[in-house]
Amino acid sequence: MGLTSYVFSNHALQEMDRRDIHRVIVESILNGPEQVVAGQENRTIYQSRSIQMPVEEGEVERVYLIRVVVDEQIDPPVVITVYRTSKVQKYWRTE
Repeated sequence: MGLTSYVFSNHALQEMDRRDIHRVIVESILNGPEQVVAGQENRTIYQSRSIQMPVEEGEVERVYLIRVVVDEQIDPPVVITVYRTSKVQKYWRTE
């Protein structure tokens, strides 16, 4: 169900760095996503939930969704961008 061959666009690498999303996490999602959903412009989104543990006392555990947008129309597929969102229910598909 996951991708084994792909390349990262410069934009994706910059956004991963800016958003502090490590490459190993992105590769893990691409290789074994919790979900694969259709995106805009014939793109595919590989996504998995991630738990952020509290750093300081009083903070609560939070669940985030990491979404990896891939253009599979190109060979090899190209990772377009990567982002983390707290709007899990907005993007999570239950059907």
